[in-house]
Amino acid sequence: MAATKAAPPRVDHRDADDREGWEFNSPLVLTMLLLVVVALQGPIRRGLSAPVMQSWMTVFVAVVVQALPFLVLGVLLSAIIAVFVPPSFFARALPGQPALAVPVAGMAGAVLPGCECASVPVAGALVRRGVTPAAALAFLLSAPAINPIVLTATAVAFPGNPRMVLARFAASLLVACAMGWLWQRLGRTGWLRPPDRPSFDGLGKGAAFWGSVRHDVMHAGGFLVVGAMAAATLKAVVPASWLHTAAHNPVVSVLALAILAVLLSICSEADAFVAASLSQFSLTARLAFLVVGPMIDLKLFAMQAATFGRGFALRFAPATFTLAVLISVLVGAVLL
Repeated sequence: MAATKAAPPRVDHRDADDREGWEFNSPLVLTMLLLVVVALQGPIRRGLSAPVMQSWMTVFVAVVVQALPFLVLGVLLSAIIAVFVPPSFFARALPGQPALAVPVAGMAGAVLPGCECASVPVAGALVRRGVTPAAALAFLLSAPAINPIVLTATAVAFPGNPRMVLARFAASLLVACAMGWLWQRLGRTGWLRPPDRPSFDGLGKGAAFWGSVRHDVMHAGGFLVVGAMAAATLKAVVPASWLHTAAHNPVVSVLALAILAVLLSICSEADAFVAASLSQFSLTARLAFLVVGPMIDLKLFAMQAATFGRGFALRFAPATFTLAVLISVLVGAVLL
């Protein structure tokens, strides 16, 4: 019996064409978005002219403009660490025992002239290069709060009270080391899940460097914008009268300024001047504002989730906030 030849499978070109017709690419989406904006430019203009929207735009632009240069600085340092610094360097520079590496890394934060937006990508690069996470996290928390630029700004903002500079340095370093040791003892490897990154193996150092820079700027920059939008929204809707009411209660005043630091998301180079302007609050409450802000705020939470994973951020942020408030109160009671 002759074998029958199987008929080739039928291809439905109509379905394929329909599927291709529904595919959207970036230029098409951008064109449609621009057409919608042009068509609705009247309502959009009227909406943006409202006082609440002007306040929103002011805060959003201020947060982004303050943070972006330091984000770029951090991305450049991250790329340098990833491409040009061999992993063996960190094995030599840090103590072998994680418990000793934590305070060394915390003190190393004093030499980075940047803010929290710079420290996040650098800490991510340190973890990828083999640094123990406890030490990298101590560096992440200390660098924005105890570097020379921030301490100098604090001294200028509080000219009649140099103890505020010492209190900020001591409280911030204590929180950073405590969180590092806490992660070493209780942290789980599964909680730290950085997103996948493109591989630059096989490329020259220059190409790998700029590839890493482009990836981190687009990745972390997007989360910076999201955090700035959230901070601007909350700043625009929280009544200023609430602050005056909270200042009269010692406990509430500390919590109020700690929460305000999270919501405002001010760059650590500028937050001392904001704290100095809140003269109705005690020095201890303002110290909590200065310690909490560089360690956990809206934009930082978004960036930490982008760099280390959402599960990490959901655990790390509440613990950091709690320790920062408690240590600020203790240090304020002793030094202020």
